[in-house]
Amino acid sequence: MIARNQWSMLAIGCVLLVLVGAFAGYRIAQRRMEKAPIERAGAGTEANRVLFWYDPMQPTQHFDRPGKSPFMDMQLIPKYAGRAANGEAVGLRIDPVALQNLGVRFATVERGPLARSLDAFGSIGFNQRDLAVIQARSSGFVTRVYSRAPGDVIERGAPIVDLLIPDWTGAQTEFISLLKSGDRELIDAARQRLVLLGMSAGLIAGVESNRSPQTSVTVRSPIAGVIQTLDAREGMSVSSGATIASINGLSSVWLESAIPEARAQSVTLGRQVDAHLSAFPGKAFTGHVIAVLPQADAQTRTLRVRIELANDAGDLRPGMFAQVRLESGDAPPVLHVASEAIIRTGSRTIAIVGTDNDRFTPTQLETGGDIDGDTVILSGLSEGQRVVASAQFLIDSEANLEGVLARLESRDGSAKAPAAAEGRQP
Repeated sequence: MIARNQWSMLAIGCVLLVLVGAFAGYRIAQRRMEKAPIERAGAGTEANRVLFWYDPMQPTQHFDRPGKSPFMDMQLIPKYAGRAANGEAVGLRIDPVALQNLGVRFATVERGPLARSLDAFGSIGFNQRDLAVIQARSSGFVTRVYSRAPGDVIERGAPIVDLLIPDWTGAQTEFISLLKSGDRELIDAARQRLVLLGMSAGLIAGVESNRSPQTSVTVRSPIAGVIQTLDAREGMSVSSGATIASINGLSSVWLESAIPEARAQSVTLGRQVDAHLSAFPGKAFTGHVIAVLPQADAQTRTLRVRIELANDAGDLRPGMFAQVRLESGDAPPVLHVASEAIIRTGSRTIAIVGTDNDRFTPTQLETGGDIDGDTVILSGLSEGQRVVASAQFLIDSEANLEGVLARLESRDGSAKAPAAAEGRQP
């Protein structure tokens, strides 16, 4: 019984000894970990210089010395300078295996002319400058309508209506009497009166040759086109100046297309345009820009471009849908890169520049316009540089966490530790 108690006490003592040894080892290791950043900071190389300490759970809060995080019960992690011997920032380094897993693609900065062609869509409408409005020159009555209706296509000189104008009877009778007298001065005065009453030169010549009054006149179309409106019916009376019909010509049509306001400067008056319609596959209709309307659409942020197309064969009908390509001529060579490689945050525009040693540096840019998937570079990049075209947002986030962007935006290129009020430990 005594021996069994002795063995029990011995076993308990061994367990206590193991626990004490484990606790002592843990404390020694913990102290070494706390001293490790300071020892590394004094290793003598600029790359190992500690910029600040931070909590991985709160990376925006920086501390000027190691210790435990006030947010989490964990040790602060040091952020090293990561600079070369010459003092230039070398950016963020990513393992090649990680690059392959991320599917990183690169785009090369190039210099050359960018294609300035612009593809857009539009609809065909009437040429509003080729419009004829027919009005009654004198008050009268409609005696005949020549089976016309809105939408009919008519030729030039086609009859529209016949009008009976009683006011012409007395003036024409007086004119015929003066013709018999032979007094040229009175004849010219009577002829001028007929003109003021609304008679055409051809009608006056007919009265003069026939020597008989003509109070009925046939109103004809002055142009070939389509009847837009027809407001005369047989038996109705019309007053002087009343509109009888309006006719729109079809010898040419307008094609109005919407273009982005960012490309408005690339469209100039007189520029040649090729239009393609699904109704005529393989056939191109050539026209030119006659106007860029001054008002922009506030919802779509587009401008309307008016293009005039010849329509001698009458194939183009108002309401048809067309695809147009606008050529803006030769463009000067510019520095450009794929637009997908540009990161716009609102406050800055950057690109992730890659080097041969698997390091990436965010570079602030000044950009021009976007043309056919490429962005014009005004400053920040040089020809031949490689920039990240995919997964750049992941690299940008990592660079922000590592403090690379902070050094990029600082005046002297180095990050500064925040003041004590921003999170310095006591």
